[in-house]
Amino acid sequence: QVQLVESGGGLVQPGGSLRLSCTASGFTFSNSAMAWYRQAPGKQRELVARITSGSITNYAGSVKGRFTISRDNAKNQVSLQMNSLKPEDTAVYYCTRRNPFSGNYDYWGQGTQVTVSS
Repeated sequence: QVQLVESGGGLVQPGGSLRLSCTASGFTFSNSAMAWYRQAPGKQRELVARITSGSITNYAGSVKGRFTISRDNAKNQVSLQMNSLKPEDTAVYYCTRRNPFSGNYDYWGQGTQVTVSS
């Protein structure tokens, strides 16, 4: 079955960095677009960054220039390097797969907490 397992969250001070990783299994990873979403308390889940099977990337305006999404098809991993973190980046971050047929994000990881605070 499809599994997405995130890791790398934690507590960091403003201006610091974190790297999130998502290890995928149960589907052909190299053929799938992937994305990171986040959800802060009391807010809707929002797209942070996405990467196509051909490694074309797209970012939310709020993270552009600070976050970098990448993929390693040999390891079935998608990563999110987060630099210059701000308190407003505090959220649960989710890895998700885009279904190549429907175009919907159909499988989600359990989420990893990122807290930016001094």
